[in-house]
Amino acid sequence: MSYLLGIDIGSSSVKTALLDAASGCCVGSAFYPKAEQRIDSPQPGFAEQDPQCWYECAKDAVRAAMRKADAKPADVKAIGIAYQMHGLVCVDKKQSVLRPAIIWCDSRAVPYGQAAFEAIGTEKCLSHLMNSPGNFTASKLAWVKEHEPELYAKIDKIMLPGDWLAMKLTGEVRTTVSGLSEGMFWDFKNAEPCGFLLNHFGFAQSILPEIVPTFGIQGTLTEAAATDFGLKAGTPVSYRGGDQPNNALSLNVLNPGEIAATAGTSGVVYGVTDKKQYDPQSRVNTFAHVNHSEGNPRLGILLCINGAGSLNAWTKRLLGDISYREMNELAETVPVGSDGLTILPFGNGAERVLGNRSIGAQIAGLDFNRHSRAHLCRAVQEGVVFSFMYGMEAMKETGLELKTIHAGFANMFMSDVFCATLAGVSGAMIELYDTDGALGAARGAGIGAGLYGSFDEAFRTLVKRKAIEPGEGRYTEAYDAWKKHLETALN
Repeated sequence: MSYLLGIDIGSSSVKTALLDAASGCCVGSAFYPKAEQRIDSPQPGFAEQDPQCWYECAKDAVRAAMRKADAKPADVKAIGIAYQMHGLVCVDKKQSVLRPAIIWCDSRAVPYGQAAFEAIGTEKCLSHLMNSPGNFTASKLAWVKEHEPELYAKIDKIMLPGDWLAMKLTGEVRTTVSGLSEGMFWDFKNAEPCGFLLNHFGFAQSILPEIVPTFGIQGTLTEAAATDFGLKAGTPVSYRGGDQPNNALSLNVLNPGEIAATAGTSGVVYGVTDKKQYDPQSRVNTFAHVNHSEGNPRLGILLCINGAGSLNAWTKRLLGDISYREMNELAETVPVGSDGLTILPFGNGAERVLGNRSIGAQIAGLDFNRHSRAHLCRAVQEGVVFSFMYGMEAMKETGLELKTIHAGFANMFMSDVFCATLAGVSGAMIELYDTDGALGAARGAGIGAGLYGSFDEAFRTLVKRKAIEPGEGRYTEAYDAWKKHLETALN
């Protein structure tokens, strides 16, 4: 047998999947822990995790997936890694972790990124980094340098979460151009690590890992790791990617005009372009996509809406006696526009697309004599879709074309109303697939190890569940009304 192993390090759990390379079928999957992983917050706005917990959960999940597939160690031909983006792991010369990882949702570094943005200059940052330094990995390291100088002096290398797991598996400290770009360490104009940002923060370039291709043999499994995971020593690690670029890969989103979307706790729209353009207002972020190269640029433009599925979950708790399926069915009984009921879904903290403002979720137009729980269910879904569209308008200003939106058949994309509204307001075809991040990492491993000769071959077995074409309806009118309420709230 020829199986490909994907490991997806999330902040809530680590998921693994075994993919049969020939059939494209998932033969075993698992996740650990069964309850959410612990996130420590020693001070308000802090979010940290112990990297060793990722390793232990990955070990348990890999062994469980192998048991389900009745797979032998020699059956696994390559390993791919997906991981939570923007985290910071610091190790010394012995590859020992020096402090808990500062993960993506930690906000302590915001002032450091903003100060760098102002000191270096907005145009220089945006044209070279494609972003403000923001709250990304480089700014997190600046916080460590100022607040923990003795610890900082011991740092040999800094890594993203996926780089760290790959190091634990192979003993090699390496990263990718895509990874460096998500940490704000990559200079797109000069195609090299960003010297001016390193100099601004006082970082030596030697603190960065060796750069390897996203797809390719990045290292091989050590005897110790093979024993821990029940795998064969020498098995190649041949792919790594941050969670959103990897989600796009898992959905075969690789070319300009293609878009990947998710609507879990937060909502993400990730579009691919070949243009090195940026949003002057930094409402969306641009990173090197997994298949980016200087000769054939592929950049991922990322929009994140914090309050997406979290609004849907809040509504379910509010209604109390209803399932998500029943909420979707109720939403279908109400016309487009929810009879004037409008919801702004921004109740999960500051939103980058709103200029890092926190305006809170809001309900407008509520009529006690007209509106029911069905209207509420539809207005929630429309509010999330319209927030996507608001962000996608900013994405279009960077040169992104809206042609096709790919998504996994999960979370809010299981709702016909949600999909029809997104297709109707954006004018894009919505395509839903049976896949996830761990399976995407497994396919990436197959590409990197040469088991697939091309992306087309890797994705020929990807199952499309259905496609939703843009339909007629008052979607644009409803969106315009929603946007007026947003503008009122912002002003």
